[in-house]
Amino acid sequence: MSNSSELGEFLRVRRAALQPEDVGLLNYGIRRVPGLRREELAMLAGVSNTYYTRLEQGQSTNASEAVVDAIARALNLNSDERAHLFNLARPRTTKRRTLSKPDKARPGTLRLIQSMAGTPAVVLGRRSEVLAWNRIGHRLVAGHVDFNSPGNPAIRPNMTKMLFLDQHTRELYTRWREEATRAVSSLRLVAGNSTDDPELASLVGELTMNSEEFAGMWARHPVENCMSGLKYMHHPEVGDLELNFEVLTPPDDSGHRILMYAADPGSPAAEALQLLASTDARVSETEHAR
Repeated sequence: MSNSSELGEFLRVRRAALQPEDVGLLNYGIRRVPGLRREELAMLAGVSNTYYTRLEQGQSTNASEAVVDAIARALNLNSDERAHLFNLARPRTTKRRTLSKPDKARPGTLRLIQSMAGTPAVVLGRRSEVLAWNRIGHRLVAGHVDFNSPGNPAIRPNMTKMLFLDQHTRELYTRWREEATRAVSSLRLVAGNSTDDPELASLVGELTMNSEEFAGMWARHPVENCMSGLKYMHHPEVGDLELNFEVLTPPDDSGHRILMYAADPGSPAAEALQLLASTDARVSETEHAR
């Protein structure tokens, strides 16, 4: 994925989402295309129309921070979108591609999530691939998938791919579109930080080809750093769940995330998690006894 083309796409999508009245301009006549015109956005940002056009067309990759900041303000970007714009506009050096070892969770991270027997936890890689999960985490989000599959890169589950292409996962989320938008927004942030990632390009290509819903969401270029919130689920074993989630990021450059789920104390969801944990414990005991 080229940063210049990603930058141009992001600018075009965000410009099309703004109406003249949103930024204090008068709207004269009927517009052939939705949103602000390039010259209007350039005027609001205080740059020449020619220069802004070059940015949208991917012909300029060395915009100053002052110019990027002015464009961010003109587009009314929030903090996540602004950071994403700066990532896209930052000049990148092309590194020689080297074969990398398959990613895996750190031993300390594995010990951490395995110690939390009653708290569902999933370790994700940069592209939302599952690197590990504890027993209850697996049971909560993908009990129909082999528990050991994250250890094999060839069959490793991917949370975003399952969300769009796996019917069991789609049925798990009662607010599927909200969950899907959140996933695409997070993946867009990863794309903004990646200049040469064939695995990410392959993932986006596969999802675009096989899911019209993903293709539509991806084209709208949503951006959000989703670190906490609520997830609404209907689990096939324990029914409806309203769970808080938190994302922890290890202090290294791995891009790994630890996704943890928790229910409010005394809530029906807390009782459901306890039931899920006890059921999983009985299954594990049976497996060990064989």
